[in-house]
Amino acid sequence: AMLRLRFLTWDVKDTLLRLRQPLGESYAAEARAHGVQVQPEALNRAFREAYAVQTQHFPNYGRGQGLSSRQWWCDVVKQTFRLSGVHEDGVLTQVAENLYHDFCSARNWEVLPGAGETLSQCCQRGFRMGVVSNFDNRLENILSQCNLRHHFEFVLTSEDAGFAKPDRRIFEKALHLGGVPAEQAAHIGDDYTRDYRAARAVGMHGFLLRGAGQSKEAEVPPKHVLPTLTHLLALIEK
Repeated sequence: AMLRLRFLTWDVKDTLLRLRQPLGESYAAEARAHGVQVQPEALNRAFREAYAVQTQHFPNYGRGQGLSSRQWWCDVVKQTFRLSGVHEDGVLTQVAENLYHDFCSARNWEVLPGAGETLSQCCQRGFRMGVVSNFDNRLENILSQCNLRHHFEFVLTSEDAGFAKPDRRIFEKALHLGGVPAEQAAHIGDDYTRDYRAARAVGMHGFLLRGAGQSKEAEVPPKHVLPTLTHLLALIEK
């Protein structure tokens, strides 16, 4: 390969794994199990608001402020339901705990089309690989349950690292773990700012997974854009 790549780092959410159903549907089903009716669409809207506020006040799962990521998420879930008009504390606590555990497993996550095959082919071609994700410490378990963990030498989450993408330090930590210089590594992800641009800023190569209908950033050369994951090897091996 002209690129001389030895190491690939991967984003996870919406690159390798995606939610099986909209988050509001999962939240509504859990509420129904406790006899509480809430519309999924209302929960989707409330979640976006609760998540944004929590991220603003307690960045990166509250790691720097003494919160556990479990507490961080349970607070987001409770606030999501409060914004949707549910206020019974006993119910909120139980629903939040259950949802925290549900999102820990393959039950709510599915592997994106082509992801398993692409990772296997990369391994067969001799690429070493790791994960770099703005995720909490449940990610290792989720990847194991979805049968993807074995492809990776490490799973580096923002909670572990103490920095979230696009902070260059999470990529520097990944390069250190991989033991490779930036120019021999490439990062694959679906977010222009947090994945593509951030990886390029530390001198790594970058590939942007872009589904149909996503906006086109002028700065991304076509040879760095993946319409699907199965396009990756052809681009790397050019």
